[in-house]
Amino acid sequence: MLLAIDLGTTHSLAAVWQNGQAVLIPNALGEMLTPSAVSVNDNDEVLVGRAARDRWLTNPATGAVAFKRYMGSSRQLPLAKRSYRPEELSALVLKSLKADAERYLGEPVSEAVITVPAYFSDAQRKATRLAGELAGLKVLRLLNEPTAAALAYGLQEAALESTFLVLDLGGGTFDVSILERFDGLMEVRASTGDNFLGGEDFVDALLALVRQQLPGLPADNSDPLLRARLWREGERVKRALGNAETETFAVEWLVQTHQCTISASEFEAACAPLLQRFRRPIERALRDAKLDAAQLDQVVLAGGATRMPMIRRLVARLFGRMPSMNLNPDEVVARGAAVMAGLLANDVALQEMVMTDVCPYTLGTSVSRYLEDGSRRDGFFDPIIERNTVLPVSREKTYYTMEHLQTQVNIHVYQGEARLAKDNILLGELTMSVPPRSAGEISVQVRFTYDSSGILECEVKVPATGAVEMLVLQGTPNELSEADIAERLTALAQLKIHPREQQINLTTLARAERLHEELLGSDRRAFAEQVLRFEAILAAQEPQEIERVRLALESLMDGIERGGQW
Repeated sequence: MLLAIDLGTTHSLAAVWQNGQAVLIPNALGEMLTPSAVSVNDNDEVLVGRAARDRWLTNPATGAVAFKRYMGSSRQLPLAKRSYRPEELSALVLKSLKADAERYLGEPVSEAVITVPAYFSDAQRKATRLAGELAGLKVLRLLNEPTAAALAYGLQEAALESTFLVLDLGGGTFDVSILERFDGLMEVRASTGDNFLGGEDFVDALLALVRQQLPGLPADNSDPLLRARLWREGERVKRALGNAETETFAVEWLVQTHQCTISASEFEAACAPLLQRFRRPIERALRDAKLDAAQLDQVVLAGGATRMPMIRRLVARLFGRMPSMNLNPDEVVARGAAVMAGLLANDVALQEMVMTDVCPYTLGTSVSRYLEDGSRRDGFFDPIIERNTVLPVSREKTYYTMEHLQTQVNIHVYQGEARLAKDNILLGELTMSVPPRSAGEISVQVRFTYDSSGILECEVKVPATGAVEMLVLQGTPNELSEADIAERLTALAQLKIHPREQQINLTTLARAERLHEELLGSDRRAFAEQVLRFEAILAAQEPQEIERVRLALESLMDGIERGGQW
C-alpha cells in the first residue's frame, strides 16, 4: 500500500487511496490531525503529536515545533540531552504516521508520496526526501501541496473543464498554483509562493499587538516557557477572533495575570504587512500563467490558516467572488496526495487522469558578459530552465570560452530569479577541461534535466573533445553525507519511542500537566488530586477502570478550558 502524507508545519496527516476514494488515517488518539511536534519525557522516551505539543508548552527545552521551516538548513534544534536536525525531527513525525497507517491497514507500509510547499527549494526537497528515508519510507514522489489540493477538488469536479487557482496557507508556508483540467489532464500552469508566510506569522503579529497593550509583560521574551505560553494563548485568540468581534488575551506570568482585549479590526490592521505579502505571489502566478482573475473558474482555499475571515475577505475582494471551501482545508492536501498515490498505483478508478507539474524556480548558470564599453563583467545569471516550465523537462544551452588559451570552464548551477548569480541559491558546481584555443573558439554545451520530484541533473559536453561530465544535484551544502545518514539512522533506531498503545493516556497526562501550571490556589490543589488518582489507576493496569477515570479527567479538563467550570 502506498501511503500519502501531508507533512505540515503545524499538523501532519496520512491517507491512502482505497476502494476508489481517498481515506484519511486516524492516529492513536482517533484524530486525523497529528501535531508536528516532538518531545522527550522524563524517562527519555520520545513523544510525537499532541502529547509532545502539550509537553512543549510546559517544558519548552524538551520539545520542538514548527521545525519544517528549517528544512534544508544545517540548523540544530535542542531536545533535552541532544540536538536534532529538522529532517530528523520530521522523520520522527513520519515514523509515527507510518505506525498509525500500519495499525489501521493491518499491513506493512514502505513507500510514500509526501507533499511539500510548491515553493520549497531544491535543498528543502532533498531534506524532505531524506526525512522519509530516515523514517523507513521510500519516497516515490514529492508532490506540491497546492497541486495536491487541486487534485482533490479536480477529482470532485471530474466532469468539468475548469481552471483552478489554489491558495494554500498553512502554518508556516504560503503557496499559489494555477491548474487547468481538460480531457482527463490536470496541468499546472504556474506555481509560486512564500516559504516564510503562514499561520505562525499571524500569531506573531497578534503577540506584537498584545505587547503594545501590555507593557507590563517582560520586554525580553527569551524565556522559553513564557514564549510557549504566549504562543498558546495567541493561537487561541487568533482562532476565537474568527467568530467574535473581540476576545480577551490573558496569560499568567510570575504570579500575575496580564490581560487585554483584542478586537478583530485591530488584529487585521496589525496583519496588514502580511496581507500585502499574501497578494504578491497571487499576482505573480497570474502573470506567469498569462491569465486574469476573470478567466478563473474556481478559487480554492487550502490550509488551516485560510479559515481566518480576513483571508477570505481579501480573496473575495481580489477575485470578486467567494472562494471554494467545500473540502476541509486541513485535510484537502492529504486527500489530493492520496489521489496521486492512486495514480502512481495505476488504480482503475483513475486511469483516465494524467497529472503534470511545473518547476517552481528558474534554474540556470553564471556567465560573463561584455559591456558596451568593451569591458567584461562576471556573475550574471543566465536561465536554462525558466520557472513554471512543465515537468519533466530537459533544456540545453551552448556557451563559449572568453579567454585566450583558456584550459577549463567552471559551471555553477543556481536556483532563483535574481539578475546576478550571487543573489540566487548555489546548488552545485562542475569543472571541465577544454583544449587551449583562442577566445570564443571552444564551445561548451550545458544541459539541465529536471524530473517531477525535483531532482536536477546537469550534463556538460565539450564537442571539440567529446568529453562529458554529469552532475546529479542530490547533494546540497547542508545535506548529510552517506556516512552521516547511516549514523543518524542508528541513533534514531536507538531512541525509546513511547508505545503507541499508551499514547492516549500519555496525552491526557501531558495536557493535565499544562493545565496544572495554569491553575492557582485551591483549584490547583483539587485538580492535582484528580491527576494523582489517574496516575494511581494507571499503575494498577486495569484497562476498563483506566478508561473510565481518563474520560472523567478529560471531561474535567474540557470544563476548565471552557472557562474554569468544574
